[in-house]
Amino acid sequence: MICKFTEVLNDLVDYFILGDILLLEEWKKENNLSDDLATEFTINESGDRVFDEGIVIPMSGIENYPYTILFHLSDDEPELCKEKSRLQFRKSGYSLKVEHNMLILFTWHILERFTPENVSALISDYKVRQKPIVELENGWYHIEILGGETLQDGEYEPTFEFMIQPVTNEEKVINTDINFSFKILSSTY
Repeated sequence: MICKFTEVLNDLVDYFILGDILLLEEWKKENNLSDDLATEFTINESGDRVFDEGIVIPMSGIENYPYTILFHLSDDEPELCKEKSRLQFRKSGYSLKVEHNMLILFTWHILERFTPENVSALISDYKVRQKPIVELENGWYHIEILGGETLQDGEYEPTFEFMIQPVTNEEKVINTDINFSFKILSSTY
């Protein structure tokens, strides 16, 4: 199964963040961090810790384009590896923990006022406006991130494809390479 979202914007900040946003909210409380998680993540080691603990995957280098986002929940061949697609990178080595039956791709701005009310409003907005959120069973997931271009309505669109596979055994879950740039070169924009 593939969940597809179109015209996804970065809100003028070169970051996307993937994770269970309610788990991030709990993690913020447990670690006594302020509602300004954006500043917390940039002035201390909490940003590295939240990544290392599998709460979120920060994705830097996101250009200001409209993106197609694919959540790929099967073992089928990735869309970005198919003949008419233009794969630019394929990055594995990421894992995420899901405790609230959802995985969401969100932007940096929510971190600036990361309150329960704002998080709840964001989730509601995502569900109503069909933004990148997908329901998953709780547990650990291996995440492989592919970036490139896919053909959408006759035009090549910048695309991120998230290959999401449950962790099926007791293997150690470790995230690698927080500094990878997820920049996609667009032939359209």
